[in-house]
Amino acid sequence: MKSGVKFLQLGFIPGSTDTALLFLRLWFGLGMLILHGWGKLTDFNTLAPTFPDPLGIGSTPSLVLAVLTEVLCPILLIVGAFTRLAALGALGTMAVAWLLVHDGALSGPASGELAAVYFGGFAALFLAGGGHYSMDARMRATGGN
Repeated sequence: MKSGVKFLQLGFIPGSTDTALLFLRLWFGLGMLILHGWGKLTDFNTLAPTFPDPLGIGSTPSLVLAVLTEVLCPILLIVGAFTRLAALGALGTMAVAWLLVHDGALSGPASGELAAVYFGGFAALFLAGGGHYSMDARMRATGGN
């Protein structure tokens, strides 16, 4: 019975929180950078006049914030530098996209489901930090130098 439970719990596969955090950083960081941020950066001049302005600060400043949090923050997440701060920036943008741009909808034609999924991933990284396989861990080990 004990071996059956171990098998069902996949106990034969060693668990690694640090490897899981590396995977999350890479998955969500690369996904955000490649699928969302890069297009905004490269098409900045075209998008700026008509970009959504959910915070009432203007289309161009809204796009600047989106580019910062969808390009810079994911790069920091990928390398694991300032992970919690980078995750917080990306998390904030996904909260705005999900709750303000998509009105909190999780289904339907104007769904914010993808923003909600990214929100969850970035929230997990904000809470957990970058893990052992990150620049944050290296900076801690060397005393920040």
